[in-house]
Amino acid sequence: MEKNLVYTGKTKNVFALDNGNYLLKFKDDCTGKDGVFDPGENSVGLTIEGVGDVNLRMSIYFFEKINAAGIRTHFVNADLDDTTMEVLPAKVFGKGLEVICRHKAVGSFYRRYEEYVEEGADLPAYVEMTFKNDAKGDPLVTKDGLQVLGIMTAQQYEDIKEMTQKITQIVADDLKEKGLVLYDIKFEFGYDKDGKVMLIDEIASGNMRVYKDGKYIDPMTLSELFFAE
Repeated sequence: MEKNLVYTGKTKNVFALDNGNYLLKFKDDCTGKDGVFDPGENSVGLTIEGVGDVNLRMSIYFFEKINAAGIRTHFVNADLDDTTMEVLPAKVFGKGLEVICRHKAVGSFYRRYEEYVEEGADLPAYVEMTFKNDAKGDPLVTKDGLQVLGIMTAQQYEDIKEMTQKITQIVADDLKEKGLVLYDIKFEFGYDKDGKVMLIDEIASGNMRVYKDGKYIDPMTLSELFFAE
């Protein structure tokens, strides 16, 4: 099948396929700073051999589970030998939107609201959305703001929120079986030509904050623990 490079990303390259779908090629490049891996950083800081493979493995595992639960995703199939994933075409909201689901008050949520909440307090699958904009520090945006700006409809917002909470529960339940606790996770959503919402991008350890016995597990260790027999 013919493939043409259409986008070179930080951790993935995107190719257009002649069947109308797209191919994501996972790379071993990671975001970070001064040679230290950090999923929150906005630039490639280091290369870790095999990270593309484990990110793809985890994505396949969860996309198949989520599809089986009847939740729409862009996942079609994957080739582990080539570290690639075939996906359906989807438009992103605005210039890119991150959707975060929080089970615990940590990170930026705690920094914003520490006068009102204790660190690590339980949250009821709290969903928030931020614009992907490095220069502005990924600003938060409300449901009303997204509608006023013409980025999504009220229905699309509600669909994303409901899907996010369901998907987060699937991931959290899976991790719990392995003795791991999901604190928060970030997703990306897009929509098809009919405006129907679907989960896009990847579901990898670098997109989630996970703890074991009260201690934070870094993404590479999490991947190893996740696939340990």
